[in-house]
Amino acid sequence: MNYLAHAYLSFHQPEILVGNMISDFVKGKQKLQYATGIQEGISLHRFIDSYTDEHPATKQAKEIFRPHYRLYAGAFVDVVYDHFLATDNSIFTDESLEEFAITTYQLLDPYAAVFPERFARMFPYMKTQNWLYHYKDKWGIENSLHGVVRRATYLTESATAFALFEDRYNDLQICYNWFFPELQAAVKGWINEYKSHKPGTA
Repeated sequence: MNYLAHAYLSFHQPEILVGNMISDFVKGKQKLQYATGIQEGISLHRFIDSYTDEHPATKQAKEIFRPHYRLYAGAFVDVVYDHFLATDNSIFTDESLEEFAITTYQLLDPYAAVFPERFARMFPYMKTQNWLYHYKDKWGIENSLHGVVRRATYLTESATAFALFEDRYNDLQICYNWFFPELQAAVKGWINEYKSHKPGTA
């Protein structure tokens, strides 16, 4: 999953949100440098990524991109899933998506001092360009797919990925519709399990 899903699955808990958003920039035991709540968010992010990668719907969606992008297919699917989340009428209206995006930036702002360097450089662009809101727009997805290529070592173009997104839109949406409710349930189960083993909890 990409940034919108990780933000949404943090359930407005500020430290969990921070950890969930910065996790890709925190390697291994570096997470121990952070407050307990942020560590929980980092662990939650890693659970979400693992669950997403292993889900049969994701494996099916990856096959759309794999012939052209091989190991990077999953990164493109992550972006596409955020589009379907942003346009999921059972979760967001246009107005509530914009409100959610603004609230997310506001919750993250006070923690800027603890952001890893790469996330700290990226966050102002995320906020001013309102990435979380514009996942709903196809041009926003086109930009995000290009961002995957820009950060990748071995990729040179994203036009094919965007064409596949448009051509196989219905197939990809079916994968999202199958996958995301199961992910939500898995995340809630993970959080309950985590809390039950957390020191100081009953």
